[in-house]
Amino acid sequence: MVLAFVAVAMVTATAASAAGYAAARASLVEETQRRAVETVRDQVTRLAPETAYPPDQQALDRLRTSLGPDAMVTFEGLTSASGSTLGLITDDLRARVARDDGFAVQRVADDAGPRLVLGTPVLLTDVDGSRRDSGVDVYVVHDLAGTEAQLDRWTRVVVLTIAGALPLAVALALVVSRSVLRPVQRLAHSATELAEGNLGVRLTPSGRDELADLVATFNDTAAALERSVGELRRREAEARRFVADVSHELRTPIMALTSIIEVLRADAAGRSDQDLELATMAVDRTRRLARLAEDLLELSRLDAGVGDLRPEHVDVVHVVTGTVRTRGWADVAVAAAGPVPARVDVRRVDLVVANLVGNALRHGAPPVVVEVRAEPDHVVVGVTDHGPGLPAGTDPELLFGRFAKGDPSRTSSDGSGLGLAIARVNARLHGGDVTAHDDPGGGARFELRLPRRPEVSADREDDREDDDAPA
Repeated sequence: MVLAFVAVAMVTATAASAAGYAAARASLVEETQRRAVETVRDQVTRLAPETAYPPDQQALDRLRTSLGPDAMVTFEGLTSASGSTLGLITDDLRARVARDDGFAVQRVADDAGPRLVLGTPVLLTDVDGSRRDSGVDVYVVHDLAGTEAQLDRWTRVVVLTIAGALPLAVALALVVSRSVLRPVQRLAHSATELAEGNLGVRLTPSGRDELADLVATFNDTAAALERSVGELRRREAEARRFVADVSHELRTPIMALTSIIEVLRADAAGRSDQDLELATMAVDRTRRLARLAEDLLELSRLDAGVGDLRPEHVDVVHVVTGTVRTRGWADVAVAAAGPVPARVDVRRVDLVVANLVGNALRHGAPPVVVEVRAEPDHVVVGVTDHGPGLPAGTDPELLFGRFAKGDPSRTSSDGSGLGLAIARVNARLHGGDVTAHDDPGGGARFELRLPRRPEVSADREDDREDDDAPA
C-alpha cells in the first residue's frame, strides 16, 4: 500500500509538473518570438521611409547597422551583412520571404545555443495607401540564450518539486498505512494466535467503519470458538478420565477372573475335549480383555501427559534382542551389523518393538526380521514380515489410529487395535516416529526412528538424578 500510494503520488506530481512546465515553456517561447517579431517590425517600419529607393550599398549598410549586430539586408545583387550567425539563414527561409509579404520565423540551434531567425521584405506604402514590395529583404538573428536560461531554471524547479514530493508522499503513505493497515495487521496477528490455540484473544474495535465491523465479527467468532473448544475439551477430558477409571477398575477383577479361568482350564483337562476347548477359549478371551484394559490405561496416561521419559545409555540391539527373547518369539530374527548405542527409555522402546513385532506376527507371516541400524543422528528399527503386505488402497497413516484394523473384512483379531497407536505415541515421546510401507521384497515393513540423543529438560534430568541418589 505504501509503494502504491507513493507511486500514484509521484506519477501525479510528475504529470502535473510536466504539464505545467510544457505550458509555461510554450508560452515563454511564443512570447519571446512575438516580442522579437514586433521589435524587428517596428525597426523596419521606422527605417524604411528614411531609405532611398532603389538603395545603394551605403543605404543597405545603414539599414543593416540600425537593425543590430546579427543582421543581413539584401537588394537584388547587393548584400549587407554582419555577425557570425548569418550561416543560420537557410535557403528555405529565403524562399519563404521571397514568396510571402509577412514575417517568416524559424527556430534553429548551433553550438552556442538556440536562435530565432526572422525574415521579412520591406514594403513601401504609396500615396493611395497601397503597399508594394521594395525588393529589400531583411534578416535578423535573435539570440534565445536568455529564454533558454529561464527554461533551465524552470526545469530545476520542476525537478526539485518532484524530488521534494517524494518524502512528502512517503510520509503521507506511512500515516495512511498506519491508520488503515495497522488494524488489519492486528487482526491478522490475533487470527494467528487464535490458530495457535490462544482462544482468549480479543480485539478492541474502534470507529464505525468496515474494519470495526470485522473486528466485532472476529471477537464473536473467537468467543463462539472458545466456548465450543472448551466444551469439546471438557467432554474429551471426561471421556479420557472415564476410560482411565474403567481400565483401572477392570484390572483387578480381570486379573482375578483370569486366574480363576486358568484354574478351571486346568480342572477341565480331566474332562471332555469340549470342556477343555471352552475353557481354553475363555482363557484366551480373558487375556485379550486384560491386554485391552492395559492398553487403554497406557493410552490414558499418555493422553493425560503423565508419560515421562527415563532415558539411559544402552545398546539398542541388546534391548531389541531382549524383547524378542523374553517373549519367546522363535520365528523372529534380529539383524544388526554391530552395537547401536543410543540414549533411550528402555521400557518404552521395548513396548514399541513388542507391539510392532506382535502386529507383524498376527497380520503378516513368519519369518519376521527385526533390523537395527545406526544413522548419524538416529536409530532405525525396521520390522519386516513375509505376509501379503499392507491392505491395498489403505492409507498407511490410518493403521496408527486407535482401534484401527488393517483388514476391515476381519471382524476380530488377536490384537486390541491399540498397539500401533501406543507405539507411535511412545516413539513421538522420544522425538521420533513410526511409519509403515510395503517392503520391496514382499510383506509389510514398519520402521521405528528415534533420535540417538533425545532432548530431555534439565529440570527433569536433575529430578531423576535426585530420585536415583542414595538416601
